[in-house]
Amino acid sequence: MRRSDREITSESGVRDILDEGRIMHLGLFDDAYPYVVPLHYGYEYADGKLTLYAHSARAGHKLDLIERNPHVGVEIDSDHGIISGGDVPCKYGSAYASLMGRGVAEVVVDPAEKTRAIALLMKHQTGRDFAISERMTATVAIIKVTVRAFTAKRNPAD
Repeated sequence: MRRSDREITSESGVRDILDEGRIMHLGLFDDAYPYVVPLHYGYEYADGKLTLYAHSARAGHKLDLIERNPHVGVEIDSDHGIISGGDVPCKYGSAYASLMGRGVAEVVVDPAEKTRAIALLMKHQTGRDFAISERMTATVAIIKVTVRAFTAKRNPAD
C-alpha cells in the first residue's frame, strides 16, 4: 500500500468499512478481460478472517466464471466526498474508505449455510433480522468469497 498513513489495521476500523459499505465489486477472470460485477453483500469477520456472501440467480455468466476460475478480487468502498482545494484544482481530493482483497469464490450448496448467508446479507443491507427458510434459499445461488488477503484504508474529509 503506497499510502500507509491511511491504512486501517484494527478489527473495529475494518468492520466500520464493511458496515458502511453496501456494494461489493466482485472481480472475476473472463479470458483476456476482467469482469467486475456490483453485488449487495453480507459478511462474517472475526480474528482477521473475512468471508463475504452475495446472492445471485442460479445460472449466469458470473457463476460460469467462478466455476472456471474461483480466484477473485473484491472491493468495497464508502464515505465518499470531495475534499476542497479552494481555488487550486490540484489541491482537490477525495474522501473515502475502502477495502480491497483477494480470495476464492464458491457457490454454497449446503442449505443451512445458504440460510445463514441470506440472513447475514439481509441484516447488513436492512438492519433487520428476518426468518429465512430453506425454501426461500432454493430460488437463489449464494456466492461465498473466502478473502485470503485484504487491505483497508480511509482518507477522511476533515
